[in-house]
Amino acid sequence: MGDTMDGTKRQRRGNTRQRIQDVALELFAEQGYEKTSLREIAERLDVTKAALYYHFKTKEEILVSIFEDLSRPIEDLIEWGRQQPRTLATKQELVRRYSEALAEASPLFRFMQENQATVKELRIGEMFRSRMLGMRDILMDPDAELIDQVRCVSAMFTLHAGMFVLNDIEADPEEKRRAVLEVATDLVTRAHEGTHPS
Repeated sequence: MGDTMDGTKRQRRGNTRQRIQDVALELFAEQGYEKTSLREIAERLDVTKAALYYHFKTKEEILVSIFEDLSRPIEDLIEWGRQQPRTLATKQELVRRYSEALAEASPLFRFMQENQATVKELRIGEMFRSRMLGMRDILMDPDAELIDQVRCVSAMFTLHAGMFVLNDIEADPEEKRRAVLEVATDLVTRAHEGTHPS
C-alpha cells in the first residue's frame, strides 16, 4: 500500500513539474524570459509561489529542466551514434532521427531562437553547444576535406533553420520537414562520399 501511495505522489509531482514547465515555456514565448517572473508562472498555474518553489527555486532551474527533458532524446541519439560504425547509413540514420528529435522539441528550440542573448548567458547555451559538437563529431570524418566538414555542419544548421526560417513558407509542415531532411541528408551523403570515394 505504501508503495502505491508513494508512486501516486511521485506521479502527481511529475505532472505538476510538467505543468510548470509547459506554463513557463508558454510565458517565456509570449513575453520573453527576462520579463517573466516566478510569481506570474505561479499565478497562471493557480498555485502559490511556495508551491512552485517546492519544484523549482529559479526561472533558470525551470528552463534547464525543460532543456534536459526535451533534449534527452538528442543525448540518447548522440550516445547511439558514438557506438555505431562511421558508415554512410549510420550518418543518414542519425540525421533522420535528429530531425524527429528536433520536431519533438520544437517549442524549446523556438524559445531558444527567439531568446538567443538570454540563452547565451544561461547554462543551456553551453549544454546546447555541447550537444551540437557531439552531433558534429559523429557526422564529420576527422580527415575530411574542409568543404566536406562544412557540408556536415551545414546539414545540422539546415535542420535547425528548417524549424524557424521556413515557418512563413506555405506548405504542409510534414512536407517541409521532409524537404529539409532531404537537403540535410544530401549534404551528409556528399560529405561522406567526398571523404570515402567509391
